[in-house]
Amino acid sequence: MLTIKDLTVKFPSRFGDFTAIKDVNMTIKPGEIHGLVGESGAGKSTVGAAVIGLLQAPGYVSSGTLTLGDTDLRRLTFAQAHEIRGNRISMIFQDPQTSLNPLMTIEDQLVETIQAHSDASKTAARKRAVNLLEDIGIKNASQRIKAYPHQFSGGMCQRVVIALAICTDPEMIIADEPTTALDVAVQSQVLDLIQQLAKERQIAFMLITHDIGVIAQVADRVTVMRKGRVMETGDTAQVLGAPKHPYTRALMDAVPPLDRKIDRFHVPEADDTAGTQGDTAERWLLEGQHHGLTGLTLENLTVKFAGPRTSLFRKPSLYVALEDVALNIRPGSIMGLVGESGSGKSTLAKAITGLVTPTHGTMTLGYTALPFRKSRSRHHPSRQQIQMVFQDPYSSLNPRHRIVDILTEPLWFYGFVKDPAERKNLAASMLSLVGMQPDAITKYPHQFSGGQRQRIAVARALLARPRFLICDEPTSALDVSIQAEILNLLKELQVRFGLTILFISHNLAVVRQMADDTAVLRNGKIEEVNTTEAVYESPQAEYTKSLLAQTPMMPKPWNP
Repeated sequence: MLTIKDLTVKFPSRFGDFTAIKDVNMTIKPGEIHGLVGESGAGKSTVGAAVIGLLQAPGYVSSGTLTLGDTDLRRLTFAQAHEIRGNRISMIFQDPQTSLNPLMTIEDQLVETIQAHSDASKTAARKRAVNLLEDIGIKNASQRIKAYPHQFSGGMCQRVVIALAICTDPEMIIADEPTTALDVAVQSQVLDLIQQLAKERQIAFMLITHDIGVIAQVADRVTVMRKGRVMETGDTAQVLGAPKHPYTRALMDAVPPLDRKIDRFHVPEADDTAGTQGDTAERWLLEGQHHGLTGLTLENLTVKFAGPRTSLFRKPSLYVALEDVALNIRPGSIMGLVGESGSGKSTLAKAITGLVTPTHGTMTLGYTALPFRKSRSRHHPSRQQIQMVFQDPYSSLNPRHRIVDILTEPLWFYGFVKDPAERKNLAASMLSLVGMQPDAITKYPHQFSGGQRQRIAVARALLARPRFLICDEPTSALDVSIQAEILNLLKELQVRFGLTILFISHNLAVVRQMADDTAVLRNGKIEEVNTTEAVYESPQAEYTKSLLAQTPMMPKPWNP
């Protein structure tokens, strides 16, 4: 189906040509799922973009061959390449919400795509669109097709994106991180659908991902890339069961196991950018810990949101996001919170931080009752005592501010340090404490990788001297090696400074390694809460058992 030989892609700049990938070789057969795995920056997406002809300017293919069946993709004119995209090759992008037009209904987007690549009438195109939605598992497709993307969950949006990719009957689909933003239950559904399409329609898939567990579950063959070069390729069972290249073994070691607890996440390579001048920040944080360890207790916490108003004379219906949630997060511990998308995890975090208003219930931080949002002003003590590390390190930092401005803001806002020079020195020391060079303080967020930005986000949260830290999917957008670095950092900081942490994630393997206790949330209700080892070794709720069963498992450990 697809043959890649000695593919090299370069990006020219005023400093010379940057070689993104070099001498990449790969073959994909009809009906085969070929996994392409590696860290961020390995060149995985560049390979996919080169195949489909969507390399970002000024990048270009400098050498090598790309053959789809009998068609030489490098010899196509612009019009011929445009004809092949969609008809013979389609693409599934990482974020389904940004892949769909928010101003068009699902029907309009599907019908438009079908008509663009066929002579079908609008009626025929709509009928085909409805059939496609039914085929990919969307119930009541004839009614749901009228909805807009924001009215679908993340998993349903990804199914619509898959429908857009297959509506033209392509020979091959490039799936670029199609499950990264999805919880384990929806991820399992999407992967099952990909396997079904490959088997029944003989569609070839190039599955680009940094999740080796996903590769182990669905890929027939796998290619491991690093810094633009192929490290190893072969049958999935052979490569993951008995890896030959040290880098493949290091990547597999970095994946946290689901079946046991480990003391520390394995990092393939030590971070040589780490700073060594964090003593000042450490002393400053310890001085702020005079109050001792602090826990959080939630009782009967309920959050309801108003639905759309159907009539001017009727009250809008209420949607129950959280219902009578009761949690006791022990002082100085890490509480893991797991559940599928829409279960209420982020709503719970927003209620604790005062970003949404509960309908009723109580929240107690230590021995102090937390007021609800309406009575919690910007200068309420809990605003400083509770801090949050968000999921996306790219959007959680202001791109127009230098790192020095981002980090010193908590210091002047909460009145910790009055002298500007002292604030700057403390911020630089905090950067060093979280493993970065102090001179990073002069730069802008766009000058850092995702892992470095997340370190900066952690530093910003610590500069508020919090007593309670909420981490909402802090590593879901990061590859396994960077994830290991950030999680090791959080564990070290939690032990060193006695932080109490609510760790929200859909990665059950990560939660097992991080959390002392674990709560399972479903449809706004607590299904189960216990010590982490008890939840994983002997789950009581059927829903917990289902989540564990759907989590992709790594193959048995390789023998070094």
